[in-house]
Amino acid sequence: MKVQITLEQWQTLVAVVDSGGYAKAAEALGKSQSAVSYAIQRLEERLGIAVFRIEGRKAALTEAGEALYRQAQSLLDSARLTEELAHHYSSGSEARIRLAIDLIFPEHLTLCALARYAEISPFVRIELLETALSGTDEALIRGDAEMVISSRIPPGFVGDFLMRIRFVPVAHPDHPLHQLGRSLTHDDLRRHRQLVVRDSGSRSLNEGWLGADQRWTVSHMSTSILCACSGLGFSWYPELKISKEVEKGLLKPLPMESSSERFADLYLIKRDAHLSSPGVKRLAELFQSAVKDFEAKGGNPLTA
Repeated sequence: MKVQITLEQWQTLVAVVDSGGYAKAAEALGKSQSAVSYAIQRLEERLGIAVFRIEGRKAALTEAGEALYRQAQSLLDSARLTEELAHHYSSGSEARIRLAIDLIFPEHLTLCALARYAEISPFVRIELLETALSGTDEALIRGDAEMVISSRIPPGFVGDFLMRIRFVPVAHPDHPLHQLGRSLTHDDLRRHRQLVVRDSGSRSLNEGWLGADQRWTVSHMSTSILCACSGLGFSWYPELKISKEVEKGLLKPLPMESSSERFADLYLIKRDAHLSSPGVKRLAELFQSAVKDFEAKGGNPLTA
């Protein structure tokens, strides 16, 4: 037999339990006490079980009532979320935002911005594409992302400066390059294995490669860093990405003879600079805010 219980009846059940009685539940629901009593009576009749039992002057949940009460709470929560979701879409908000973020951008800043956005817009689906080199540009040009963080601004787009990334050459402390006991030249580096992150785009860019005979190419920076920590090669990494490894002694900056620093400026680029949706604009503001807060604290990822 099909049992039909209305959402209003489940709401009445929860109100009686949460309010501590029929009278207070009636007040909370804006109904008469007799209407509340009738709703519970009809619920019990349709279910064929007793939800409450009388203990003195109070009504207490039966064992079945306890189980139904918990399920009713979950049902009401789902109904509330469904209504909020409908309101979200009826207000014209987008259902999805696609991001392409270059691997050199600090992950903790990405998580910070996304966590704040999730509090504001919990129903927006976020699709994050982690890219390298030309892959970030292409995601924007192909229309695969509404917003990107990239070190290059493709022709026809406008970007806002976000932050400068400093790169340093490092290797494991036991790596042969650290055993030479002198300042290193680029010729010294070319004699050893360089770890390179593959361009995720179609242009196969080789930025930062010194032309070393020995080269390992991996798809993600975290893999490259693990290789370096294992003594399998050297590389230039964003300083913010390897601060913990350097602090733990797993990686050590290479003593270069000439300036060893490299820099990359990162830009936040929206696909439609002036016509972006409110959600994209808000998310962009949160990324900018996350970077500003981080730099205001000294730009140290260990204390951020």
